[in-house]
Amino acid sequence: MSAKSLFSYSRLSTSVALLASLSMLGCVSVTEGPPKIESDPIAMSESRIELGLGYMGQGNMVRARENLELAIQHAPSYYRARLSMAHYYEQVGEVDEARSTYRKALSLDSRNGNVLNNYGTFLCKQGEYEQADKYFNRAIDQPYYYLVSASYENAAFCAFKAGNTDQAKYYFTRAIDHDPNRAKSILQLSKIEVSEEDYNDARLRLFKFHQRYGYQIPSLQILIDLENKTGNSALEKKYQTKLDELLST
Repeated sequence: MSAKSLFSYSRLSTSVALLASLSMLGCVSVTEGPPKIESDPIAMSESRIELGLGYMGQGNMVRARENLELAIQHAPSYYRARLSMAHYYEQVGEVDEARSTYRKALSLDSRNGNVLNNYGTFLCKQGEYEQADKYFNRAIDQPYYYLVSASYENAAFCAFKAGNTDQAKYYFTRAIDHDPNRAKSILQLSKIEVSEEDYNDARLRLFKFHQRYGYQIPSLQILIDLENKTGNSALEKKYQTKLDELLST
C-alpha cells in the first residue's frame, strides 16, 4: 500500500469516523442469485445485509434496498439489519427515514453500544452536536461494548466540528488511551497541540508515530507546520523534502 493511501487526512476536521458496526463486513463481492438458505434468521439476515451493502458499494441502490428490506424481514429485531437500512437511507439522502430507522433500532435495543454510537454519528452529521455527544457517551458506558476507542474518536471529531477544541482534545486522548494505534486520533491531537503551541508534546507524539508507521503525508504536513512556527528552518526543509518524495511516488 502506498504512503498516500495509508492515511487519508483531508477531512479530519469536518467528518467523523465511519459506522463502526457496519465496517466489520469489509469489502464484499456481489454474486448473482439468492444467498445460501439458512435456518437461522440472523444468518439469513446477515446474508442479505452482505448483499445489500455490496450492491450499495457498487451504486446499485435498488438492489441494495431490496436486500436490506429482506434482511429486516428475516430478523426484525436484529440491530445490524436496522443500522444497515438506516445507512442506506443516509446514502440516498432520506434523512427523516434514516432518523426513524435509527430510533426504531434504539427502541428495540436501547443499550446496544453499536446502535448508540451510530445514532450519535448520524446526529453529528446533522449538526446536532450536543445530542450526538450524549449518545457517544452512552455507547461508551455500555458494558461489553468493545469499540470504546472508536466512540471516543467519533465524539472527538464531533466536538472538533462543533468548535469545542478542549473537549475534542480530551476525547482524542481517551481514544488513544483505549487504543494506542488509532492513527487519526494521534494525528489530529498532534495538530491541535501545534495550534496551541504545545510543540514538545506534538513533536514527541509524531516521533512515536513515525517509529510505528514511518513517514506519512499528513504527519509530515504537521511537522512542517510545527518547525515553521518554531523557526527551525533546517528541520522544516528536511521534512518538506521527505513530503515531496512521498507526493511524487
